[in-house]
Amino acid sequence: MKELAGRLTAVDPDAGAAVRVIAYFDALAEARAGLEALVRGAAVLAGCPARLVDAERRVRVRVEPDGRRRDSDLPPDPAWPSAALAPGGAPALWLERAGGAEPSVVDAVILERAVGALRLVLDRTRGRAPVSPDDDPALVETVLDPTAAERDRLHAARRLGLDPDDPTTLTRAVAPLEGRPRILRVRGEEQPAELPAGRVGVGPAVPVLGLPGSWQGARTALRFTAEGTARDPGERVVFADDLGGIALLAALASPGAEPPPDVRDLERAAADSPWMLATLHAVASTSSLRSAATTVNVHHSTLQDRLIHAEALLGWPVRTPQGRLRLQLALTMRHLARG
Repeated sequence: MKELAGRLTAVDPDAGAAVRVIAYFDALAEARAGLEALVRGAAVLAGCPARLVDAERRVRVRVEPDGRRRDSDLPPDPAWPSAALAPGGAPALWLERAGGAEPSVVDAVILERAVGALRLVLDRTRGRAPVSPDDDPALVETVLDPTAAERDRLHAARRLGLDPDDPTTLTRAVAPLEGRPRILRVRGEEQPAELPAGRVGVGPAVPVLGLPGSWQGARTALRFTAEGTARDPGERVVFADDLGGIALLAALASPGAEPPPDVRDLERAAADSPWMLATLHAVASTSSLRSAATTVNVHHSTLQDRLIHAEALLGWPVRTPQGRLRLQLALTMRHLARG
């Protein structure tokens, strides 16, 4: 995309800038950026303040072109370039560009891509207006946002019933694969019932103002989760606390990038036999081969036969300490490579 933008810029600067805008908002959407981050992106790219107002959902976000959030109670100017969240709807996103001229090609692309991403976030996190602060995803989003001003995060936290002045108040950010972010109040041992269903990453326990860091940890932990099926074996819930130094691997494996050779070998082996991944996961995650055989419900001799076949396909042993470590890393990198 960068190469395409560069080529287009040489021919048509507006076209090149438009491609860069599309790539920028695609990256924000892929990273599941929140409302303020998307409005900030519009403001920075446009070089003027951007404002989101959704009265139905009680959302009001305004960001300056330098990236600082600065909300305003003044009504938007109808002459500003704007876009609606739905076809035929009322304007909801404005670029506060003076002059009243028709929006440029780049402004039009910024508005179109930004409202598309904003609509997805609003539909995912808010639906209709919440009935109480505890159900307000916008407050949760503000508390988790590292770019939000501290006073805004403190205000949002108090509205959520969190006491940032109490040093004994600890919280965890929760990142589900599907659904909106959540915040858990730490009360001794968390119960699994408190967590959403499906794949979930859970951040470390922190004071309220540390929640942006916990959210980052939760999102990293989410990348280590699996569906828990034969085709995708592994834990559906991963706590960032349990990752330790393994979390550093997340920075080495970008989602969608070319997977490392051991992961490619693993995928080829998985395509050979439906039992392959579950068997290799059992070997990598249990204390002995007998335990692994019990986990996949086969006789010990059957497991040995399977591993001989697997080693031939992989090209390295999995029953030695070094080979087992290599297998553990390959399985982990497989999770990280997909997202």
